[in-house]
Amino acid sequence: MIYIQRRERFSAAHQLYNPNWTEAQNDEVFGMCANKNFHGHNFALIVTVKGEINPETGFVMNLVDLKRIIQEHVTSKLDHKNLNVDVDFMRGKMASTEVLAVEIWNILESKIADYNATLHCVRLEETENNFVEYYG
Repeated sequence: MIYIQRRERFSAAHQLYNPNWTEAQNDEVFGMCANKNFHGHNFALIVTVKGEINPETGFVMNLVDLKRIIQEHVTSKLDHKNLNVDVDFMRGKMASTEVLAVEIWNILESKIADYNATLHCVRLEETENNFVEYYG
C-alpha cells in the first residue's frame, strides 16, 4: 500500500452560529466566529489517496486526474464563496471546518474509487494553527 497526496487551496467565508441559541450563547461558544457579517480563511485542502501501484503506469492514481476531480467537484464550488450561503452541499449545516471536511470526503470518495484507488484522508487547514483530518 502506498499513499499519494494532492494539495489545493481556496478562500472562503463562513459564520459559526447555531440559530437555536441566543446571540449571547453563540457569542460565548463561537466568539468572533459568530460575527453576523461572517469572516474568511485561506484554506489548504490536502487529499490523501492510497492503493497499489499500477505496474503499467507506476501510479496509484494519476495526480492530474486527482487535481481535476478536486478542482471540479470541490474547490470550484468553495473558492471565494460564503460557505453558509453559496455552497449547495453545506446548506443547513454548521459551517465548521469539521463538517466541511466530512462533506468534502462524501463528494470525493466515490469519484476516487472510480480510479481503483481509495480515499484515505481529507485534511483541511483553516489557519496555520487550526486543522482537521477526516478518515471516513
